[in-house]
Amino acid sequence: MSRQKFLPGTVGHTLMQMRGIWHDSIECFELDGTPLDDDTTAGSGTPGSSPFDNLVYVDFDGKFLKLTNVHFRGREATAKTFTGELKDGVLVFDPLGDGAYENIGMSGGPGILTFNARKLSKATDVYMEPDFIILTGTGQRVRHTVLYRDGIATRTLTAHGIRLSPSCDKRHELDPRGIDGPVHEKPFKASIWQHLVE
Repeated sequence: MSRQKFLPGTVGHTLMQMRGIWHDSIECFELDGTPLDDDTTAGSGTPGSSPFDNLVYVDFDGKFLKLTNVHFRGREATAKTFTGELKDGVLVFDPLGDGAYENIGMSGGPGILTFNARKLSKATDVYMEPDFIILTGTGQRVRHTVLYRDGIATRTLTAHGIRLSPSCDKRHELDPRGIDGPVHEKPFKASIWQHLVE
């Protein structure tokens, strides 16, 4: 574990505060706030019914991030892992797939992060989902996203999270993959931008 010290409000400091295992209770909405019972037609990256529940493993050592989302209730059990590295104070995610935009984590002040594209491009026109994460109290957070497909906003998503453990060195008992095995999967890669490089 890194002994690096980060100033409050920096990306590194907030990531250190977010380490551990979280239980996110998630609901999807139409743009006007009407509850959405399924986001398949909205073009979600992992579509399905709503509401649903995720386990979120946040593993950050002061430089490298591994983040794994696992559906365990309300949707088919699926695990996706995203990885990144803190560079010049900004979290830079590893490529999400061939032709994808550069996804970064930036600060909105103490306890607030935004994960989104560094710049708009043809890749963001295909798919983009800005992710706003706010620590709202000790062991509590809210995560909110807006999904864009083909440059058009199609749905919002809000997760209310509680921290189950400050450590994510092993799988939680709620994990549908079972308690044995690695917490994180092979980093997720999408093919939706492939046509931009062909």
